[in-house]
Amino acid sequence: MELRDYQKEVIGPALEGKNILICLPTGTGKTRAALYVAMQHLEKNSNAKVAMIVNKVHLVNQHYSKEFQPILKDRFKITPISGDSEEKGFFAHFVRESDIVICTAQILLNAVTSNSEEKHVELTDFTLLIIDECHHTQKDAIYNKLMEVYLEKKLNGQSNLPQILGLTASPGTGGASSFEKAVDHILMICANLDTYKIMSPQTSIKDLEEKAKQPNKQYDLVPERDTDPFGDKLKELMAAIHEYMDDTEFITNFGTQEYEQSIVLMEKDGAEAADRRKRTCAIHLRKYNDALFLHDTVRMKDAYDFLEEFYIMEKFLKNSTEATDVFLYGLFNENCDELSELCNNIEYENPKLKRLEEILKEHFQNSSTSHGIIFTRTRQSTYSLLEWIKSNASLQDLNIKAAALTGAGFSNQSKHMTQNEQKEVIQKFREGYLNLLISTSVAEEGLDIPECNIVVRYGLMTNEISMVQARGRARAEESCYSFLAESGGKESRRERTNESLEELMKQAIKYVQEMPEREYQEKIKDLQRQSLNERLVKQAKTESQKKFAPSDVRVDCRNCSAAICFGSDLRVMEYVHRVNINPTFKENYEEYSEPINLGRKMENWVPGGAIRCRLCKAHWGMIMIYRGVTLPSITIKHFVLQTPEGPKTCKKWKDVPFSLEEFDYNTYNEDCLSDTEDD
Repeated sequence: MELRDYQKEVIGPALEGKNILICLPTGTGKTRAALYVAMQHLEKNSNAKVAMIVNKVHLVNQHYSKEFQPILKDRFKITPISGDSEEKGFFAHFVRESDIVICTAQILLNAVTSNSEEKHVELTDFTLLIIDECHHTQKDAIYNKLMEVYLEKKLNGQSNLPQILGLTASPGTGGASSFEKAVDHILMICANLDTYKIMSPQTSIKDLEEKAKQPNKQYDLVPERDTDPFGDKLKELMAAIHEYMDDTEFITNFGTQEYEQSIVLMEKDGAEAADRRKRTCAIHLRKYNDALFLHDTVRMKDAYDFLEEFYIMEKFLKNSTEATDVFLYGLFNENCDELSELCNNIEYENPKLKRLEEILKEHFQNSSTSHGIIFTRTRQSTYSLLEWIKSNASLQDLNIKAAALTGAGFSNQSKHMTQNEQKEVIQKFREGYLNLLISTSVAEEGLDIPECNIVVRYGLMTNEISMVQARGRARAEESCYSFLAESGGKESRRERTNESLEELMKQAIKYVQEMPEREYQEKIKDLQRQSLNERLVKQAKTESQKKFAPSDVRVDCRNCSAAICFGSDLRVMEYVHRVNINPTFKENYEEYSEPINLGRKMENWVPGGAIRCRLCKAHWGMIMIYRGVTLPSITIKHFVLQTPEGPKTCKKWKDVPFSLEEFDYNTYNEDCLSDTEDD
């Protein structure tokens, strides 16, 4: 296995057993360098065992099949373990039997904290831990939770901990606005990873530049619409909803993130106060705001279709005669013909689409081998752009074969891709059956995607890490990286800021690399002790928030305020799912869909259909069929908790003010049998 000069340079300390963070651009072979370290580590140590952890499921098989297995299969046993593999249930066994395990960080953390003999492992069972995309090792990210276990052992004097090898293209600046804060951010990541040194090429920069050629960057900025009657009409309807609410001092910055945040708070206030009018209006206003986002990103037609589908489904599912619902349905119905007429007038169409069409023609009309990616913000805009491309005759004449690529996380609000669907799209793109992807951020990092001739960041406002990752996809000879946005808009200003932050990051990395070794080590130790203390304080605070008995907290439907259960009816299943074990709970909900396709096989359960409130038809969660037992799993954001101190809403289960018991399958079965005998 041959390495380039810059790869040999950056792995030097790792071959000596030191913890390092390798910082190399996308596409320059970080994984290959890590593989070489793993190979040398295993050859030198007879009791060595390596774990490579990733932050996305599809990367498990990618690293296994593209790198580790082809090169090392004749010398070492390598086992990939992902969330949908049967090996997960016997993690400890496969760790014992393997030289290299490739898995997600979540699976390893679950195994480290598990009480199950089949799953439990110690971090000390491994001698080398490779962390892919290690810039995520911060705050509450899963990598950092795993490294907290490591650091706690280290600070308690344990010595046989695994060597750490972190890989990243861009550690970022952590949102820093100054050089000092950027340095602090880099040092914090180094402390979290217990890093001896950040390694980037110093003596072999020319070799790196030869491999990592930067694309030609262009700003494709277009003027805003001269007139926007469709957008103005949407804003007029939003103003009418505020007037209906007697909200005369409403915010007028419709179609912005700031407005969306204010509407989220309005919905929360309405839910906690059981003010159905306020809450319902907030939900509809958010849909109008989403439509304005779509209108700004793609076609007027896409925004109109989005709203029309929402109102059709609302009417079909709820068929409500409540006054607020009648007003909101009526307002849209009275204006839908005018909106439909406006959205078909090409005079007012989105100028960004015209420029995108020109870019695609420029890069696809003279080449049969061109590949490209368009990055956009939401799943909805991804599919809208795909539909636009497929319906554009001039683009179809260029033989553009496009597909969407979005996240695999399930959402009842928007279409999600299963992991198998993701793999299929990427495989077709790699083999040339597809030549254009329209993607959310899921394609920014990690994926084994062919070199692209054109990468377009379409109206995006993200951080410098996303910019660097997306740009790294344009690796073909004479490739182009286009930032397409409205001239003078906040998106283009943010992109310019990201360029400055990238330079700031490079300066901060250089400063940290040049720090005197003693000063650096003392700083790292201080940050680690500080981090451990903050963790202990946070744990104590979390425990203090669990101040109510589960039986003292009532759970109400967020939409209609109906009381549906108590906290004592709920259990935690497999550390993740919250299920209601009270058999009378089924009187409150109804199943309203076919079994949900999660795109992967779960270890002990299969999904049933989605469930909703029997009274107001609001979505609640899904059915879990766990080892033959049917249980409703509910999502906390769809409910209001009535506590002894008043109503409370929570986004995540970790924030609820009471503790939940673990689900005990055997006890539950015994109780069910007992109930049957009593009947």
